[in-house]
Amino acid sequence: MTITRLLPEERLSGASVHNGLVYLAGQVADDASLDAEGQTADILKQIDALLAEAGTGKSNLLSVQIFLADISDMAAMNRAWDAWLDTANKPARATVEARLADPAWKVEITGIAAIR
Repeated sequence: MTITRLLPEERLSGASVHNGLVYLAGQVADDASLDAEGQTADILKQIDALLAEAGTGKSNLLSVQIFLADISDMAAMNRAWDAWLDTANKPARATVEARLADPAWKVEITGIAAIR
């Protein structure tokens, strides 16, 4: 049983790879001064990079969970999401309002992808 940890930090890894699946840690924007749309776009770039490092891409996302500090930011988040999404391969998705660890963060995204 091989487990690969990508971008390990003090308390977590950016992603874990096991048995043909990539498990993404909650990703937040590098620039917390951005609005919800900007933070989402930033996070999606990070997700693209993590998935590429794992040998896969957004077309292989199986499931995504999106956490919004304020559910009223859903339309702004969806603008960035819709511009990024592979519409031929939409993952299952849940979006909820949640208090995030840093009050400056408006969006956090996690998910699971298959490796082909």
